[in-house]
Amino acid sequence: MAEGTANAGPVLSVRGLKVAFAVADRHVPVVRGVDFDVYQNEVLCIVGESGSGKSVTSLAVTGLLPETARVEGSITLGGVEVNGAGRDALRRMRGEDVGFVFQDPGTTLNPVLKVGRQITEGQVALSRLRPAEAEGRAVELLRDVDIADPEQRVRQYPHQFSGGMRQRAVIAMAIAGQPKLIIADEPTTALDVTVQAQVLSVLARRQAEMRAAVVLITHDLGVVAQVADRVAVMYGGRIVETGPVEAIFRSPRHPYTRALLRSIPRMDTDEVRLDPIPGQPPMPHALPAGCAFEPRCALGSGRPRCREEEPPLSTVASEQNAACHFVDEAPPAPKVHAMARPKMAEAEAPPLLDVKGLKVHFPIKSSVLQRTTGWVRAVDGVDISVRAGETLSLVGESGCGKTTIGRTVMGLVQATAGDIRFDGQSMVRLGPADKRKARRRMQYIFQDPYSSLNPVLPAEDIVAEPLRIHGLYDEMGGAERVAELFDMVGLSRSMLSRYPSEFSGGQRQRIGIARALILAPRLVILDEPVAALDVSIQAQILNLLQDLQAELGLSYLFIAHNLSVVRHISDRVAVMYLGRIVEQGTRDELYSNPVHPYTQSLLSAAPDPDPAARHSSRRIVLEGEIPSPAAPPSGCVFHPRCFRADARCCAEVPAFRPYPGLATWTACHHAGPLEQNPAALAEVSR
Repeated sequence: MAEGTANAGPVLSVRGLKVAFAVADRHVPVVRGVDFDVYQNEVLCIVGESGSGKSVTSLAVTGLLPETARVEGSITLGGVEVNGAGRDALRRMRGEDVGFVFQDPGTTLNPVLKVGRQITEGQVALSRLRPAEAEGRAVELLRDVDIADPEQRVRQYPHQFSGGMRQRAVIAMAIAGQPKLIIADEPTTALDVTVQAQVLSVLARRQAEMRAAVVLITHDLGVVAQVADRVAVMYGGRIVETGPVEAIFRSPRHPYTRALLRSIPRMDTDEVRLDPIPGQPPMPHALPAGCAFEPRCALGSGRPRCREEEPPLSTVASEQNAACHFVDEAPPAPKVHAMARPKMAEAEAPPLLDVKGLKVHFPIKSSVLQRTTGWVRAVDGVDISVRAGETLSLVGESGCGKTTIGRTVMGLVQATAGDIRFDGQSMVRLGPADKRKARRRMQYIFQDPYSSLNPVLPAEDIVAEPLRIHGLYDEMGGAERVAELFDMVGLSRSMLSRYPSEFSGGQRQRIGIARALILAPRLVILDEPVAALDVSIQAQILNLLQDLQAELGLSYLFIAHNLSVVRHISDRVAVMYLGRIVEQGTRDELYSNPVHPYTQSLLSAAPDPDPAARHSSRRIVLEGEIPSPAAPPSGCVFHPRCFRADARCCAEVPAFRPYPGLATWTACHHAGPLEQNPAALAEVSR
């Protein structure tokens, strides 16, 4: 707990909170008896898988649940009871006492209102701010959250802000009333690692200045380790463990907490297989009779007491509580397995995929005459190759061109210049019929498993669709081939007739993988395939991808921004910035000895799932936003944000060449180990 807060009394106190939603003729429990306190200048992180009740708890605290929800228990904020309060009292509480930062700033900000007006409209409505003062106050708040040129930005609309800027504008809105409590629900989930670091830094500074209490809801355990004072772990609508962040990470006592921590990929581990939690979280309408975690628990699965009796949340150590019947028993030692690795082609063998000088430029059209007035240089001269059995990962911030490369290789986007050779054939020179035939040997797995699946087709037809498109349904085995793919990706054949809405997120991604493999491809392009998944489900999918690669000899072009996931799955890594590769090398070399300032910044900003790291590590937090690819900077495209930039960087484009002594290529005039530039490092403070 933050110093000096224990004797002041909690800002927020929740006791016996229960929330149920009306479904058909009954109420389904979603939150089942939650107790917690949050104190001034304290950060409480609530973690758990999707469906555990985290967000519903936060919405209940602010009185934002729909009228169909039945809420029981006590919610006291600043000494005032929230549950049962009238509409006017809740409205004033939200404007004065609570600031809410939602996961998607796009749904928070009204697209037809200027950002400045939205930031202060709550304070104007409550008569805490005169309309004539509103714009000046909005400028101050935008400056407080590190948005450059706030005098101009205050008059712009949300679509003119980047994702990170929109999230910072939402933080400005949340702190406008100097609230006692800030609730942030997955505020960094959709953000790149560098933007995430910026947003968390802004939130921490503003919270410290106001000495506000913070409830942070997230599934990113690295973020939890870096910002939390205390942690509450939720499962099946209950808190199953709570305690100081150091104790939770050092000595977790509930089997679910241990399993969560074991399932995350880390950047500091050897090549060991991830240890996912088996099965799926329970649905609220089908909770087990006893402990909700019993069906997935390595310690209590099958034990009668766990099946029949729900354990209470009780004290197990100083300031640490857990809800487990056998909390004092030593857990089974986790099984450690080496990762499955395919046999890669010899180094001298020609690559399966060879991309040379790839450029993808999109025209900018005038609104009236539709003339081309400029070009968006999404990809601006990229060379990459993937050998048989190899995984090459593309990393970088949003807008750098990663996905455009993947879609262009697949033929979904037309190349402006350059060549793409796949299995010895130039894809850009093939006619439509030959290109379609060649594309059978490469397939694409999309980020969002739901929007990429046809909602009106059963899973069997979705997986079989590529066979029918290519006229190979009978030739390749038809229904039996589809059933074999279901077995291969870990889905039951009894699910073949179900529709996408009847599957969980992880199961939908397995359907997408099965569909990609149905034509027996040699190359699979994976575009953020685990970004939308909980850490436990993410581990299952990553293990599955590695098993399939080893079994089938697949090559992967893996696109991601999660550096821990990339570290776990890759053989080689290419780092992109503004349409260009700035550093490329073997995974171990690049992670151990990055030499480009941008790569060093990315690795530095990645949250470490170790609370001790926030007190000992030094980080680089990049300032500003990525420049527009429609107007890239002269010289090195990274120089406006680079801590090593000089006059040469502003004028001269650096060549992409090997770095002496390392298995790394880089494009930087001043490449070198970070130790050569100690002044670039800045202490990150809460």
